[in-house]
Amino acid sequence: MEKKYVLALDQGTTSSRAIVFDKAGNIIAKAQEEFEQIYPKAGWVEHDPMKILFSQLSSLTQILGKRVSTDEIAGIGITNQRETTILWDRATGKPVYNAIVWQCRRTADYCEELKKDEELVKYIQEHTGLLVDAYFSATKIKWILDNVPGAKALADAGQLLFGTVETWLIWNLTGGRVHVTDYSNASRTMLFDVDKLCWDEYLCERLGVPMGILPTPVPSSKVYGWVASGITGIEDLEGVPICGAIGDQPSALFGQACFEPGMAKNTYGTGCFLLMNTGKERVRSKCNLLTGVAWSLNGETTYSIEGSAFNAGSVIKWLRDEVQLIDSPKRCDELAESVENANGCYLVPAFTGLGAPYWDMYARGCMVGLTRGVSRAHIARAVLESITYQMTDLLEAMHEDSGIDIGDLRVDGGASVSNIMLQIQADMIQSQVDRPKIVETTALGAAYLAGLAVGVWKDLADIESNRQVDRIFEPKMPKEERDRLYKGWKKAVERAKNWENQ
Repeated sequence: MEKKYVLALDQGTTSSRAIVFDKAGNIIAKAQEEFEQIYPKAGWVEHDPMKILFSQLSSLTQILGKRVSTDEIAGIGITNQRETTILWDRATGKPVYNAIVWQCRRTADYCEELKKDEELVKYIQEHTGLLVDAYFSATKIKWILDNVPGAKALADAGQLLFGTVETWLIWNLTGGRVHVTDYSNASRTMLFDVDKLCWDEYLCERLGVPMGILPTPVPSSKVYGWVASGITGIEDLEGVPICGAIGDQPSALFGQACFEPGMAKNTYGTGCFLLMNTGKERVRSKCNLLTGVAWSLNGETTYSIEGSAFNAGSVIKWLRDEVQLIDSPKRCDELAESVENANGCYLVPAFTGLGAPYWDMYARGCMVGLTRGVSRAHIARAVLESITYQMTDLLEAMHEDSGIDIGDLRVDGGASVSNIMLQIQADMIQSQVDRPKIVETTALGAAYLAGLAVGVWKDLADIESNRQVDRIFEPKMPKEERDRLYKGWKKAVERAKNWENQ
């Protein structure tokens, strides 16, 4: 039987998905399983690693054999929430602690201590492309080693393994035979030299991370191993190659066919992530943006520059679940469209601090400009505007670093279905916003990389021909009005910054 499909496992922050794509990039089948979010303390976020695994396997079992024969699957690509940190016992396969999620701020105080060493801060930025922050995996690893009974002893005995989520899934799917991480995920640990493409021995020693627990860094498109026998529910996939792995945001950049330097995409997910392809050379950021490996393919490494906002789609969820002003994301759009503006109201959604370009882990959310005239509709609009303002911050910083004008912004992610939000985004950046017909570009990028490894697609041109545009949003707002609104946002951000230390 012809191997004409590729299976993508898209393991995200709130759910795990399995999606089957055909050669034209069309979705043939998909399923999704949500899992529990754990908040032990203010600013702490955890997941149960076993529930991550089981939710991913459950999404798989929902589609296997229903519309696609497993005999037709050429390979599996994995994309994942980055930075989220899992440590487990090599012998038993059991995690020694919950996964510490990328959003978690528990190591913020330790990061402040590290920042006092200016030479270390410079070294980290130069070699890893990152800033010292609790966001990244290194300090999460250290926290587990220092605080979980028995973890350090297991590491000293050579029995402890670390991985980000793709590493955890590959290890389990191959029956514990393969312990690897792709370069894009390794780039987010604060332990990886992004120029030499290897773990940095000095940083591992300085941050107290034993190198023996680290996975082998590998390219994004390669046969790493094969699905092992005895994995309940997916027995039919035994022997299928696992041949693509990439972090969720660079995967979306690849899925959007941003293959040339200067091309950029933004994913509106739980957080917002803006990436620009910078080609074979990485840009050294002056504006507190991050640089690292986007993907490695056919022996060539492509770099990106990136900025992130920690809270985007999660703000709409907050409006629905905690504040209960809406009953669905669609209702947020309807309310926002019913008013011309937010009536002077600004929401700064710094629920877990501010990301780039501010990097203020002590910032907290605030709403300013409230008057008796502000209604539920104005608040809904302020929520959507807050997402677009954060992206405008990032684009302006990216332009200053690279000197490149972005002709259009390619968008995806769950919240990109919002027409009103994308129109506001086009107005704020004064450029086109391009939404493709298939917005599952994160999963699609992983599928493309896996398919390239096993010959489903022959080259990048083959992939690029698949992309179809759903809608292009043109800026309509006069620049003077845009500048006035954006100035108000900047003032609101100042109110939110360093809140815990005011």
